Amino acid sequence: MSLTARWTGILEELTQQGRFRSLRLPAGIDFSSNDYLGYGNGRLPIPDSSTTLPVSGMASRLLRGQHAIWDQVEAALSNWHSGSSILMMTSGYAANEGLISTVIEPGDWVATDELNHACIIDGLRLSRPRKFSYRHNDLNQLEEGLRSESAKRPEGREMFVITESVFSMDGDKAPLKQIAELCEKYGTHLIVDEAHSTGCYGDSGSGCVDAAGLSQRVLATMHTGGKALGVPGAYIRGSELLKKFLINRCRHLIFTTALPPAIGSWWLAAIERVKADTIGREQLHRNSHAFREALISQGIHPWGTEYVVPVILGDDPKAVRAATKLQEQGFDIRAIRPPSVPLGTARLRISIHADHDPESLRRVADAVVEATRS
Repeated sequence: MSLTARWTGILEELTQQGRFRSLRLPAGIDFSSNDYLGYGNGRLPIPDSSTTLPVSGMASRLLRGQHAIWDQVEAALSNWHSGSSILMMTSGYAANEGLISTVIEPGDWVATDELNHACIIDGLRLSRPRKFSYRHNDLNQLEEGLRSESAKRPEGREMFVITESVFSMDGDKAPLKQIAELCEKYGTHLIVDEAHSTGCYGDSGSGCVDAAGLSQRVLATMHTGGKALGVPGAYIRGSELLKKFLINRCRHLIFTTALPPAIGSWWLAAIERVKADTIGREQLHRNSHAFREALISQGIHPWGTEYVVPVILGDDPKAVRAATKLQEQGFDIRAIRPPSVPLGTARLRISIHADHDPESLRRVADAVVEATRS
């Protein structure tokens, strides 16, 4: 079989399964992006417009890609997170995959929530530990795994638990306090992916770990800028020792061109904006609650509790048809299908934002009900 025939066959199979994907421009009211606080279409004030910053990173941060503005950004983020050390990375995917593949070694043991993001899965593939996948948010099964492993842990091997704080496809939160207690009980390190919670929880928006008072009980957290903050890039938060270790060992930092310094000024502005945006955070959660209640009142019970609202349809073609109907009515809602979600759980993923007005939320709720029942 030729390579062309192989690729064509795979694409034809995806089409038959209702899983063929293509790129399409944004259109209609945004109910699909991760712009939770509504910053994406706005403009950031630049703190010092008289300063000209390079528009290219030009090299990795260990070569000529380092710039003083990244020290400023990391210091501002450290202040936001009550003094933790911060390391800027190019993207959330690179940050998670790089963190996990660097700190976890073959022979270590890792408990990972079965619904963790693909970048966590790929980080574990690179690090090749002994892996224990536990049912989503199932504390009983997690403790069973921790108890069994702690009783037979090989000398010199470490134990880790990895979870998201807000799950990006299921719209629910991890029970972080209980997970942290289990980790402490069994001598285990906790890593939390805060990609979908950064900006949206806590008095100043610094995420679920801070809001729960767990910052000193977690080995590392990963945060993105490209969701609620509305800026490119990501960062890892942890101890100063972890930061030094990553700078020296993390291939995703060492061999990657740095972010352009010009973006650093956006980060400084974004941090100040999100810290002060208590009203936006409150509105986001009010909108989420109102939309979920509007669906429930019409007999649709979405999974989760947060501003990511999944309406499970199960069948791939059915999800595509429903999304198409909604798009035709001016609502940008996409169908999410395997492998992004488990088999049999194709869904509409509806992303609620702080800047959605009540009338749009009412209209989209009615439209979702109609599209999923026809």
